[in-house]
Amino acid sequence: MSDLTFLTNEPGKTLRERFADLLRADTRQFDCLVGYFFISGFYKLYPSLENVAKIRILVGLQTDRSVHDLIQNAQRELPFASHAATQEQIARAALAELENAPDTAALETGVLKFVEWLRDGKLEIKAIPEHNLHAKVYIMTFNEGDRDAGRVITGSSNLTQAGLQDQLEFNVELKQRADYDFALAKFNELWATAVDVSKPYADTINQRSPYAHFTPYELYLKFLYEYFRGELNRPAELEGLYVPDGFKRLKYQEEAVLSARKVLEEYGGVFLADVVGLGKTYMAALLAQQLDGRSLVIAPPHLLDKDNRGSWVNVFGDFRVPHTDFESIGKLSDLLARDTAKYANVFIDESHRFRTESTQSYEMLAQICRGKRVILVSATPLNNSPQDILSQIKLFQNSKTSTIPNVRNLQGFFGGLAGALKGLDRQHDRARYFQTVQDNARLTRERVLKYLMIRRTRSEIVTYYGADLRAQGLQFPEVADPIALYYKFNPTENAVFDETIELLTQKFSYARYQPMAYYQGRQDARAVQHQRNLAKFMKILIVKRLESSFFAFRKTLARFIQSYARVIAAYRQGNVYISEKHANKLFDWLEQGDEQAVENLLAEGKAERFAARDFAPEFIRDLQADLKLLRRIETLWTPIQRDPKWEAFCELFARGKPLKKGKVIIFTESQETADYLAGRLIKEVEPKTLLYTGSSDEAVRKQVIANFDARAFHPRDDFRILVATEVLAEGVNLHRSNIVVNYDIPWNPTRLIQRVGRVNRVDTTFDTIHTYNFFPTEESNNQIKLKESAEAKIESFIEMLGADARLLTDGEEIKSFDLFAKLNSKKTLTGEDGAEESELEYLTEIRAVRDTQAELFKRIKRLPLKARSTRHVAQAARLPAGEPPALLSYLRQGRLDKFYLATPGVDEPSELDFFAAAKLLRPADQNEKRAIIPPDFYDLLAKNKHAFEQATSTEQDDATPKTRGGANDAYILKRLKARELRRYHGFTADDRRRSDERSASRRGGGASAQPVAAGARATSRAIARRAAGDSVVVFGVEADPKGFLA
Repeated sequence: MSDLTFLTNEPGKTLRERFADLLRADTRQFDCLVGYFFISGFYKLYPSLENVAKIRILVGLQTDRSVHDLIQNAQRELPFASHAATQEQIARAALAELENAPDTAALETGVLKFVEWLRDGKLEIKAIPEHNLHAKVYIMTFNEGDRDAGRVITGSSNLTQAGLQDQLEFNVELKQRADYDFALAKFNELWATAVDVSKPYADTINQRSPYAHFTPYELYLKFLYEYFRGELNRPAELEGLYVPDGFKRLKYQEEAVLSARKVLEEYGGVFLADVVGLGKTYMAALLAQQLDGRSLVIAPPHLLDKDNRGSWVNVFGDFRVPHTDFESIGKLSDLLARDTAKYANVFIDESHRFRTESTQSYEMLAQICRGKRVILVSATPLNNSPQDILSQIKLFQNSKTSTIPNVRNLQGFFGGLAGALKGLDRQHDRARYFQTVQDNARLTRERVLKYLMIRRTRSEIVTYYGADLRAQGLQFPEVADPIALYYKFNPTENAVFDETIELLTQKFSYARYQPMAYYQGRQDARAVQHQRNLAKFMKILIVKRLESSFFAFRKTLARFIQSYARVIAAYRQGNVYISEKHANKLFDWLEQGDEQAVENLLAEGKAERFAARDFAPEFIRDLQADLKLLRRIETLWTPIQRDPKWEAFCELFARGKPLKKGKVIIFTESQETADYLAGRLIKEVEPKTLLYTGSSDEAVRKQVIANFDARAFHPRDDFRILVATEVLAEGVNLHRSNIVVNYDIPWNPTRLIQRVGRVNRVDTTFDTIHTYNFFPTEESNNQIKLKESAEAKIESFIEMLGADARLLTDGEEIKSFDLFAKLNSKKTLTGEDGAEESELEYLTEIRAVRDTQAELFKRIKRLPLKARSTRHVAQAARLPAGEPPALLSYLRQGRLDKFYLATPGVDEPSELDFFAAAKLLRPADQNEKRAIIPPDFYDLLAKNKHAFEQATSTEQDDATPKTRGGANDAYILKRLKARELRRYHGFTADDRRRSDERSASRRGGGASAQPVAAGARATSRAIARRAAGDSVVVFGVEADPKGFLA
């Protein structure tokens, strides 16, 4: 460029271009006196400085506002009375700058050159701690014999990219010898008293900056530290809470409460969803103590019974939870008639009962929960499909503007999951259908439930909290493998059984239960669909009765015949009666699985009248055909006098040692089977048998508690055997027994979990839990053939029902050939049936480092956000053999963590979950060395950053911290303000509080790793970019198949 006097950074007048001209023209020494200095600006000049013999930089202790307002404000308030403090301050500023610098190969080259010159003495840096330096003076001293002694440039530009070329500045070049002499003399005067910070700069870059060499193990630990930043070293927020005498303070429960409180603060609701028997009611009481405002507990009536020691009323009373009201699930209308606005917190037990939005009870509950904190308590919140969980989430989140990171439109997300199943044939495309079901469940966990749900299994508690349990003198009982018991049909019984199934599922129209399908007048589409659903339910009911007991089936068959006869008689008199008035109640009972209540309502015939002439002729024809078929079935069963299931049941009691003396719980879905069983048991096996069904009164419930609850206030020993229907499968402790007999098939494995959970409690005195399941089969002396026959019977049930089989299993998608195995699986009994991985494994690992390797943990906390490493990665998840080198990046925005894997030659990176990323990062050897970073690192990094920006561009609000909770707002905001400063990684503090609070204020952090083909080296790196208050953090790994040397 031409020799100018004024440099404004306009085209042809940039300070960078002028420096290039002057520095290359035999400049011997370059002195800079600046208030702001950034390596990321300096690197723009380094090519021009190659031939300069000496470079001296004198800086003030100011920082650029664009880097981060917080660090600027903090630094202005800190006194710098010593050289050590100044050096540390410079190191912090350098680290903060590099964590936010552009991600380019050119910058890295410039930084490495900067370090080289510091090491060689070519470059020196000093700082002035006592002065508030605002000068911008650049002095160039030419070689002797050059055109003159030197030049001075002064004005508004700092030594930054913006000051050098990007923004409008006003600088002047002084060429007079007097100006040069004065400037140099003043510079030397300041230089003599300044603090040398060359070594802190060099050490920061070499040891603490993103360009430092970190081992793969260090990077892996940094990844864990950042991911679990909110879990580590949490303050003892439960200290000072009241607990009743004798209550054992278990770590797994207290940590669940702390996590639940955090979720509740951030999202307005939380699922307490530990598997059965872990003490969710106690956790809820501890949580309630920490919440302000009045609380409302909604639970089944038997869980509000004061005689039940484990009821909500008693537990909240024991824990002295103030200002709490309790109401039965069945009395929501009574609640709405009162003032519900006074409640700040709503606890809902057995929340899975509200998985269907179309019921009247759900609509009332939604009205009660509006604007309140909602705590959903259930061991099985995700019972059937992901849509179940959406209904419950909508009790505290807006389904179209949620605050869940990156899933702002919950309705659209879950609609997409449902759409993935549309068009897939469950019968003919099984593999694809069930794979989609599994994928939907995984996506629901990863994208939604990980933010809202607290759920641990027993095996996780034993593995990761075992030491605390042992210290408290507690242990979980061993759950023995379930024992399959077969009741054998003789050839006649088998033929009748199979023919009955076929007739009921293939030939029967169930017209009596869906008259509106035949109505020729103006139809209500919703009423028609309700009746179709009822017809399906009645089909399932009678099939279940057939398997439950011959006695219950005969009773149900007789009612069907009587009901059909009445409907036909009414039709002949010109009338058809339809129960529209009680439709809501009917379908609430259907949803709750109260089959007896449905039958009772139908038997009462509470309905309105329609004219028979308004129905299609097919209606009466189908009614008559159904009745004829029912009477045919009745005739088929006339010669069947033996009860093979009862005979097998008696054999069990005769030969089963635990059943002879111990207390036994027998479950059945049918009240009539329960009546039949209890009557025969009292007469033929054990007079001390108690019956409990949906029609039992309060006195019987008290007998159940006194005789079978190990924590009963007034224990008794009047009964040894309890026969119960499903109404006792939830919420009641029966752990004076360790034996559960499932008299009929619990078609939905979730029911099995709930039943066994009644005896499988953490405070039981038994070492082992025993479970027995009955299955129908053909006669055989070969155990394998018995099992095969039983499996075939189950398959015939499901296959003949076709699409309606989902109702048989309460909506759970189960392959017929898998159901037998699931019902006889120990994992199913403990609620751990599935391949879900546990984050507790990784949290425990980083906690162990914190607790046993203090210096290493301190170093890990200090690792920069843009740390990187290289490693060999064995063949792992999602990377087949021969896969080209790739880069794994960990990105964060607010509460949202994402992991992307970029591969050369592939346009779109793959998104990984936490477990896949952790496996790729975790080295087999803690001493594994790193290698040189390959040249395409930054290209791959750019791909991952772009993928993250695309994923979050329409969801920016989702990563913004939001709070709910009325009076807690001030408390939350106070913490947010505090953590904004304390968690900023430019400040490397030893105080463990910095890891306690997960950054709800916008900031980044993390680590990285990379999967590659065997034998290749991988590199990882993290980058952070901050702009307009947002932060994006990227961690990556890339592999070099050529084998760069370490």
